[in-house]
Amino acid sequence: MTRRCIPFFVLLLLTQSLLAQKKHSADPFAGLDTSFARVLNQWHVAGFAVAVIQKDSVIYSKGFGYRDYEKKLPVTPHTLFAIGSCTKAFTASLIGLLQKDGQLDIDKPVRDYLPELKFYNQEMNNTITLRDMMCHRTGLPRHDLSWYLFSTSRDSLLRRIQYMEPSATVREKWQYNNLMFMCQGMVAEKLTGQSWENNIKERFFKPLGMDETVFLVKDLQKSTDHALGYNLKKDSLIREMPYHDIYDIGPAGEVYSSVNDLSTWVRTWINGGKFQGKTILPAAYAVDAMTPQVAEGGGLPSRETPDVFFSTYGLGWMQDSYRAHYRVHHSGHIDGFSAEVSFFPTDSIGIVVLANIDGSQVTTAIRDLVIDRLLHLPYKDWSTDKKAAENQATQAVKTLLASHVSDRKPGTHPSHPLVDYTGIYTNPAYGSFEIILKQDSLFALMGTQTWWLKHYHYDAFDPFNVDPRDGIDTTGGGEAGLLFDSNPAGEIASVRMPLEPALPKPIVFTRSPKIKLLSADQLQKYTGEYVIAGVTIKVYTRGDTLLFFVPGQPEYQLANVGPDKFALKALNGYFAQFVFDEKGIVIGLQAIQPNGTFKATRKK
Repeated sequence: MTRRCIPFFVLLLLTQSLLAQKKHSADPFAGLDTSFARVLNQWHVAGFAVAVIQKDSVIYSKGFGYRDYEKKLPVTPHTLFAIGSCTKAFTASLIGLLQKDGQLDIDKPVRDYLPELKFYNQEMNNTITLRDMMCHRTGLPRHDLSWYLFSTSRDSLLRRIQYMEPSATVREKWQYNNLMFMCQGMVAEKLTGQSWENNIKERFFKPLGMDETVFLVKDLQKSTDHALGYNLKKDSLIREMPYHDIYDIGPAGEVYSSVNDLSTWVRTWINGGKFQGKTILPAAYAVDAMTPQVAEGGGLPSRETPDVFFSTYGLGWMQDSYRAHYRVHHSGHIDGFSAEVSFFPTDSIGIVVLANIDGSQVTTAIRDLVIDRLLHLPYKDWSTDKKAAENQATQAVKTLLASHVSDRKPGTHPSHPLVDYTGIYTNPAYGSFEIILKQDSLFALMGTQTWWLKHYHYDAFDPFNVDPRDGIDTTGGGEAGLLFDSNPAGEIASVRMPLEPALPKPIVFTRSPKIKLLSADQLQKYTGEYVIAGVTIKVYTRGDTLLFFVPGQPEYQLANVGPDKFALKALNGYFAQFVFDEKGIVIGLQAIQPNGTFKATRKK
């Protein structure tokens, strides 16, 4: 065999590589600050904080960038961020404690403990357990806009659930659902007689010394070291976002914390439920929570990452295989913030990453960059790869919107004057919103947002968010188009919106005209007797209420819904439109109903 010589420059490179690996092995954090500075610029992040836990110690904790980008206030390990769905592990653990205490059984129907909770059908009522809710296998898709856009109380959200349509049978597949974690919190409240917040504080925050962590936006803002939330405009401009108060869905994502505080939470999990020798979590529950309960789907390795595979959900935690290491983790996202909490039970290593950037995977890029160093794994440029994937996903959305616009039929017009589309629109699973006419445009007041409705074609309109600072944002829109429908009388009766992608049909909101209150004096001009087809109709007042009476029928209350137009409250689609002469005196009315419009003359 011929012996081959290694060129000098190759030998030099190999030597440098070995020296670098040796240095990397000795100090996994060498040069990490430089890498994080690159991440800040590459992802256009205002700031983030990172903590690394090994066994029972925090071996790294540091902040980068700014918690207040305009004032250049730096992020520290004590800076409070919204952690979003990383809250879920606390809620599920509270249920685990109640099971240990004998107050519940997570494998019994949840309605045994919370009978006020009702589902879409009887099978769901009889079979859905707390375990099903804890690992997202109830058959319900997200229905997130029910709480995100149409904010209300927890009790009201609980009542809405019975109208939420499932997209699968119970335990058929994994479908993420925030409302099911809200319900877990309400179960705990009912069994303990204490609020979910107080339960979490007393059972976890206090014994773990998590003194910086809070629940409410107002308490977050009281902290002298709290982060503002940001998003990106035009892919690179960092702009402040208002906080989204999610108290109503609290047990699913209401916690605001620091990497300093969350480190103690991760130490507890790494050590089998114990913190400083004290049992915080039942050991049996901790194992159950970290063990796969349901496959999330799509867990095959990719060509790009052949050593990252399977994807499952336990009880408030996700699991996967990361480069031959068992990983437990959960992300969290809410307006202006992204979070990632993860740990490796068999390696006794944990990482917490909190960032003040909206809906970003930068937290997972930082996580993987750090863990590769700690586990002495071959280098992989996770930041570049994940940023490219995020950019690709953003481009896919833009392409989808472009294809939507290409379907538009030009030259068409709405079937009604714009004022006819105004009113209150209601769906029992989602709540109500109002459409108003301002100047020559329609606007939908969607609780936490305002949408400008741009005519698309026929009776379809596209929504564009109205930013409080920048005005109408026309870069999005289209993905939640509004399609209006009329009733047999020709009135705009409802609107359809594809608010839940997992369902094959859109969510329908029924229209009712907005009622305008008039005084008894203002109503008096409409009173009198009206003759239609030989039948005398009486219109009269009782207090501040206008009444409509047809012989042989009950009296109907009239509600003012427009200029001289009244709706019969008890009859959907029935209206009385009063007619005036040139002197402004009522001379008749038009009875508008599904089978036609009929004229009545007022008796002198």
